[in-house]
Amino acid sequence: MTQTSLICGSIAIDTILQFPGRFDSLLLADQLHKVNVSFLAPTMRTEFGGCAPNIAYNLQLLGGHPRIVGVMGQDNAAYMERFRKLGLSTDNILIKPEAYNAQCFVTADEDNNQINAFHPGAMSYAHENEVAKAGPAALAIISPDGHLGMKKHAADLAKLQIPFIFDPGQQLPMFNGEELIEFIDKATYVTTNDYEIELLMDRTGLTVPEIASRLQALIITRGENGSEIHTGGQRIEIPAVPVAEAVDPTGCGDAYRAGLLFGITNGWKWETTGRLASLLGAIKIASKGAQNHKPTAAEIADRFEAAFGYRY
Repeated sequence: MTQTSLICGSIAIDTILQFPGRFDSLLLADQLHKVNVSFLAPTMRTEFGGCAPNIAYNLQLLGGHPRIVGVMGQDNAAYMERFRKLGLSTDNILIKPEAYNAQCFVTADEDNNQINAFHPGAMSYAHENEVAKAGPAALAIISPDGHLGMKKHAADLAKLQIPFIFDPGQQLPMFNGEELIEFIDKATYVTTNDYEIELLMDRTGLTVPEIASRLQALIITRGENGSEIHTGGQRIEIPAVPVAEAVDPTGCGDAYRAGLLFGITNGWKWETTGRLASLLGAIKIASKGAQNHKPTAAEIADRFEAAFGYRY
């Protein structure tokens, strides 16, 4: 059986601008109804991002076999060249020449408050990218993407009998309770962070045990407080891996999800799968950007042994 994992999700470029002051020095509380303000940003950096490439990048570091299913626009050249250099397949990336890549423009102040503008662009056409064309796979993940695309990929994966992780992320508010229950019932696994699980329960009216009972596993991440895996009526606590310095949390959730994919496709116990996922999140948080950490698979295995006292 193929060990390929289909990674369905956004492909995006992040532009991060740094304002060396504080927003509240220019934003007047009594004048917010007529804002016309410019923040001078002397420093700017561009990062390759999007949930699908972030997950695929980390899964490949482990030695996994990701295949990205996503959509890009007319400005795809730089990212496509990066995929080629990384050896990541672009066969199932749909190009929409009438659109731009999904892009996030982030302006941060000295206190790391952020003002963001997100342009979904080509991501909005995700439903046009047929997941069946990606071929056989052991597992898939539906990460944040276009609204229609996430729904269609779930339906198609269910028809193809490919088990998948539903990872709604920041797109969770787009769906009503009925839609979310439909995702849960089609999925094999669901993963959320601590805020998203509260919203998921509120929207569906289901408790954590009730959601978990419909799945093989429900995984909830809680940042520096670790994570938990609800499976078979049990709750498995996964510790966070300590880090010397938390440089940038961007993409840590995607790194965690890559660890889940690797462990599940290799048939590991949940304790080991969750610990690898936790370690990947810790490795990622030590560098800026979502795809700039470069440990080898052997180095990751060594760090796992150092953190948990055994090799996977």
